[in-house]
Amino acid sequence: MAVPKRKTSPMKRGFRRSHDALSPASYIEDKDSGELRRPHHVDLKTGMYRGRQILDVKK
Repeated sequence: MAVPKRKTSPMKRGFRRSHDALSPASYIEDKDSGELRRPHHVDLKTGMYRGRQILDVKK
């Protein structure tokens, strides 16, 4: 069984965990409606994606 020879210092532990942090969700302003939406996602209020009607909007 592999056993570490030395204790891992807090600095080295922090280096290893530096990529584990969660980044905040990014939102962009929609060109047509001005609403905030996730990039590369369909605008649920209008049903548009990249200038095309994808979803039918219920009235």
